[in-house]
Amino acid sequence: MSSSIPGLHALPSSQYDLTTYRGRVLHSLDLCDPRTLFTSSSQLCAHIQTIRAYKSTPSPTPPPLTPKIWHAKKVVDATLHPDTGEPVLLPFRMSAFVFSNLIVTGGMLTPNLTTRGMLAWQVVNQSLNVAINASNANKSTPLTWSGMGVSYLLAVSASCGVALGLNNLVPRLKRVSPGMRVVLGRLVPFAAVVTAGVVNVGVMRGKEILEGIEVFPHLPAWKPNSSTTDTTTPTQPSPSPNDGSEELTPTTPLGKSRYCALLAVSQTALSRVINATPIMVIPPLILIVLQNRWSVLKRNPRLVLPVNLGIIFVTSVFALPLALGAFPQRQIVRVESVEEGIKEELSRRKGGEGIERVEFNRGI
Repeated sequence: MSSSIPGLHALPSSQYDLTTYRGRVLHSLDLCDPRTLFTSSSQLCAHIQTIRAYKSTPSPTPPPLTPKIWHAKKVVDATLHPDTGEPVLLPFRMSAFVFSNLIVTGGMLTPNLTTRGMLAWQVVNQSLNVAINASNANKSTPLTWSGMGVSYLLAVSASCGVALGLNNLVPRLKRVSPGMRVVLGRLVPFAAVVTAGVVNVGVMRGKEILEGIEVFPHLPAWKPNSSTTDTTTPTQPSPSPNDGSEELTPTTPLGKSRYCALLAVSQTALSRVINATPIMVIPPLILIVLQNRWSVLKRNPRLVLPVNLGIIFVTSVFALPLALGAFPQRQIVRVESVEEGIKEELSRRKGGEGIERVEFNRGI
C-alpha cells in the first residue's frame, strides 16, 4: 500500500469519508477494482514514483491532492502489501477476489453435488482462504506455519462437518415441503462456509483476545508540530518511550486492550458472515427460480453451469463492496470502555487528559 512508501508527508487513508457506510463502500470499490490487475511493472513503478514525489515535497505543507495522485494511490493500495511494500501475489489480491473466488463458489453451489464433490469443494475453498489470509496478513506479527495448519484443519473439519451433517439432515425433514427442501439443500454450502469462517477467525486471533491489541489516542484534528514529521500511518505504530513528556500523536501506543480485541475479533467474524451471505445465498435462490420457470434451462441442462457462474459473478461484483463496507477498519471507542492501565497511560501523557476516545485497527 501507499503507506509503505516513506516521505515527509502522509497521504490520507482514503479520498472518501471512512466514518460513513457510503464512504467505506466507495473505498472498497477502489480496492476491488479488477482493472488494477492489468497494471504492468513499469506502470506500477510510475505510480510509486508519483506518490514518492508527493511525500518528498520539501514544503512544510503537503501539496494539493490531484486526480493523478489519487489514481496512483488506488493502484498502489490494491497491489502492494502495506508492511513489506512488495506486490501481493496476483490471485490473492482483493482486486482479484471476484475471479479467484468465482470457480470455487461455483463449484460449491453446483446443484445436485455428490457427497465426495461437496467435501472436495469445501477443502478447496478453505485452501484458497488460507492462501489469501497468508498473503495479506500483518507481517509485523506473522502467522506461524503451525498456527495456519491448525486453523486450516479446524476450518476444513468445521465446513465439511456442517456440510455433511446438513446434507444428510435436510432430506429427512418430513414436515417441510419438497420445494423448501430444495432451497435448504442449496443453502448448505452457505452454512458450511460461514461456520468455517467464524472458526478460522476465532482460532487465528484467539491470542489477541487473551493478550489484547494495541490502542491509540483518537486525535482527528492532530497535525505534526514544526519539529515533528509524521512518516507513519495509524496502521503502522512506531514505538515511543513512556516518559510522559513526548507529544501525543495518533501513532502513540497506549497499551493493549482485551475489550478492544474482543470487539475487533467479533466484528471480523460477523463481517465474514456478511461477506459470504449475498454471494452464497442470492445465486442459488435465483438459479432455483430460473430452473423452475425458464424453459431454456429445462431443455438444455448444460446451460445450468454457465448461468450459475454468471449469476455468481454479477452478484459478487455488486455485493462484495457493500459487504466490505459494513464495519470501519479503524474502530473508535470511548475511553470509559477500556482497561484502567490505558486510562492511566493517557493521564500520564502530555495532552492526554482531554482525550475522550481511543482507536484500534480491527484487522481482516
